[in-house]
Amino acid sequence: MARYTGAVCRFCRRENQKLFLKGDRCFTEKCSFERRAYPPGQHGQGRIKFSEYGLQLREKQKVRRMYGLLERQFRNLFAKADRLRGITGENFLNMLERRLDNVVYRAGFAGSRSEARQLVRHGHFLVNGKKVNIPSLELSKGDEVAVTTKSQNLTQIKASVEASKRKEIPQWIELSPADLKAKVRDLPARDDITAPIEERLIVELYSK
Repeated sequence: MARYTGAVCRFCRRENQKLFLKGDRCFTEKCSFERRAYPPGQHGQGRIKFSEYGLQLREKQKVRRMYGLLERQFRNLFAKADRLRGITGENFLNMLERRLDNVVYRAGFAGSRSEARQLVRHGHFLVNGKKVNIPSLELSKGDEVAVTTKSQNLTQIKASVEASKRKEIPQWIELSPADLKAKVRDLPARDDITAPIEERLIVELYSK
């Protein structure tokens, strides 16, 4: 499977916003965005004026990198959301939030979405009692995600759970820290997504 293997801190600088791609590192003084809060490259510190298309493209890139999707995955998911009833932008964000790797991250079992994706691929989680290794699996209301018995003592997961005690768990996820389980209590509403995302710009970009 194709995947990006380069530096990710430059993405935060490019989008002029913390995307929290490196887990706990993003909360320390080692964060690249904190040290150099300007776009990478020799012209990064110059004034940049975006056109309407440029703003739309930057918003799409920001959200795609935030959730760790490749371009084709992102576009296909948007096309699926566009076919559903309701507001396309909200449907799209709802589907991104309900991905298994995102739920694992939101529940605090991983420090970042990329780490969550790796843990899922290695078979460390159960969904409704069955082992699943597909990060893009779309969860539904009532689905339960649990760390497998063999993986409950994994240092990586234990450290993430301990660090997550300082973070806010979304209302639509019901967490049982003692059992290392998380349940999708309800479908995420637009107000539950606190990240500064303007999905309208993404809809406009793909509607051209």
